[in-house]
Amino acid sequence: METKSAVRMLAALAQETRLAVFRQLVEAGPAGRAAGELAEALGCAPATLSFHLKELSNAALIEGRQDGRFVIYAANFASMNGLLGYLTENCCQGQAVADCSGQPCCEPAPAAPAAEKKHPSGLLIGRKNIEATVSRERKKRD
Repeated sequence: METKSAVRMLAALAQETRLAVFRQLVEAGPAGRAAGELAEALGCAPATLSFHLKELSNAALIEGRQDGRFVIYAANFASMNGLLGYLTENCCQGQAVADCSGQPCCEPAPAAPAAEKKHPSGLLIGRKNIEATVSRERKKRD
């Protein structure tokens, strides 16, 4: 992932309503939620929600699809996992480092592959998916 993309995504999430919308969509999974359902759940005016959905969509964090007369929005899990991979790619240079409380701030990569969890969409969630995304991004740069 390019730094510009990461900044754009983080900027979109750095607003309370947009973060709440994104979290609702992550919770909903690949089925997503209709814009009206989101507005009702968040107590947000439709025009205001539309603005926030546009910002999240422009940052490639969500995708909308037409379903009859409704627009269904869903989180873009590939982009989300790519951002997580970008943020953790060089964490502590692979060393376990303790913070002031003595708790590790990040764990080194496990020697054996971790168990994979599948999201209902079939996407792999966790370290393997992040590592695959990071690997693809590194190949793009080279």
